[in-house]
Amino acid sequence: MRLPRDLSGRDLARALTILGYRITRQTGSHLRLTTQQGGEHHITIPDHDYLRVGTLAAILDEVATHFGLERTELLKRLFG
Repeated sequence: MRLPRDLSGRDLARALTILGYRITRQTGSHLRLTTQQGGEHHITIPDHDYLRVGTLAAILDEVATHFGLERTELLKRLFG
């Protein structure tokens, strides 16, 4: 599955709520999300209109590693 090209930071944060992530704070133009599922895990997402593909890929790889998933499986869970 291809990475979305028009995904904003807020849209990604909303999609990650499926995995239990919640916005715990915002500092400047970055969102800090935390989940307790599978152990405590934090990620930082830029609050930009469109995320760069490399940035999105890195964030999704980090989340997939935490949950023990392949990135393609994670994409299917988040974006159908």
